[in-house]
Amino acid sequence: MDLEDQFQLEHLLFRERWCKVCGEKKNLIEEFYRTRKDKGSVPSSYSYECKECTIKRITERRKEQYNPVPRIKDVY
Repeated sequence: MDLEDQFQLEHLLFRERWCKVCGEKKNLIEEFYRTRKDKGSVPSSYSYECKECTIKRITERRKEQYNPVPRIKDVY
């Protein structure tokens, strides 16, 4: 009886994580982005902000930063 046969990698990994922004408990692999692709699928390679919150944060910041300068044709 080998110890490796009894335990799989899934048993050692955390399967769920709390999002730091929305506070919901979500699936680690499906609901969070990986930040360190070279580290494999260990829990530390995933972000602490879920995909939904990340998308909201990026779109809101891009809207705030987008402030077009009026063209001369628009002014006159």
